[in-house]
Amino acid sequence: MIPGIAIRFAGPEDITIIGFLAQEIWPLTYKEILSEDQLQYMMDRIYSPASLMNQMLEQKHTFLIIEEDEEPIGFASYSIIDEHGIYKLHKIYVLPGQQGKGLGKLIINFIVADITPSGATALHLNVNRYNKAKSFYEKIGFVVIREEDIDIGNNYFMNDYIMELKLI
Repeated sequence: MIPGIAIRFAGPEDITIIGFLAQEIWPLTYKEILSEDQLQYMMDRIYSPASLMNQMLEQKHTFLIIEEDEEPIGFASYSIIDEHGIYKLHKIYVLPGQQGKGLGKLIINFIVADITPSGATALHLNVNRYNKAKSFYEKIGFVVIREEDIDIGNNYFMNDYIMELKLI
């Protein structure tokens, strides 16, 4: 663990915190990858309170809040995606000033420890093909298994790599 850092499970009562963090993180993370219009479209689509509630309650995504001295500094979400023990890391974000401190690896280790007892065989994630986070994922053991272009509506596409971390 990193001193002062805690990871806790989040619920519907944390939707406002997750939305606030997304507003702080997303524009800086994606400003060189996405147009301002696409960024706003995706924020509205993914991080509206109704969408986050749906992800938690209907899609059964497990959400985490990362805190430093009880102040939220990041969030993550994941869920099982098939009957063969494959899980997907849907989101992992920390405030820009907190990046490079080992938090990403700490969060992924927390998730792996949570899903392994349930028979997890792999953890997948999508990363934009132009996102510099790809090298971080590779450094901790993820490998690209394919490319995917996802139509998210409004003539926007997510151009991603699908990456995998084998757990067995």
